[in-house]
Amino acid sequence: MLIGVCGKSASGKSTLARLLREKKDAIHIDIDKIGHDVLTIDDVKKELIKTFGEDILDNDKINRKKLSQIVFSSLDAMDKLTDITWQYMEKEIDDIIRNNMSRIIVLDWLLLPKTKYFKICDKRILLDIPLEIRIKRAMKRDNITKEQFLLRDNAGINYNEKDFDHVIKNNEEKYLMEMINLL
Repeated sequence: MLIGVCGKSASGKSTLARLLREKKDAIHIDIDKIGHDVLTIDDVKKELIKTFGEDILDNDKINRKKLSQIVFSSLDAMDKLTDITWQYMEKEIDDIIRNNMSRIIVLDWLLLPKTKYFKICDKRILLDIPLEIRIKRAMKRDNITKEQFLLRDNAGINYNEKDFDHVIKNNEEKYLMEMINLL
């Protein structure tokens, strides 16, 4: 079973994925982490420097914070980042899915509806958590300001609830456990 978990930043996607791992022995594909990992690939790094300049480097490594300041402030820059990294990310995701076909696989990503994977998910879950709650979580978790969070959040996508099998408006752990028991 392929389960897609979507929601804006700090909505609880990783918490739901963790619970699915613990209760259903699921494989968790954190697509953000895959995106971070591909930044270390030499060809990706070279193309990012060519596109965004050497200012995104610290000690010859891509500084994700510097890169995020660029891409979260411009949809064009975000599209360029995606064009550079997506083929590498997609290969990694495909490999994980292919090697775990007999397991429950949880795809966790804000942008999942923009990918081929969203269409093939057996279940699609949206975490639609109020902005105020997400701001507090992100500020605490990521040690960022409200303004930094809002910049990131505005770079996200808007979801159509009709595209999902389940929409969770309250992701306290007891409500998430109820959802897991339905799967």
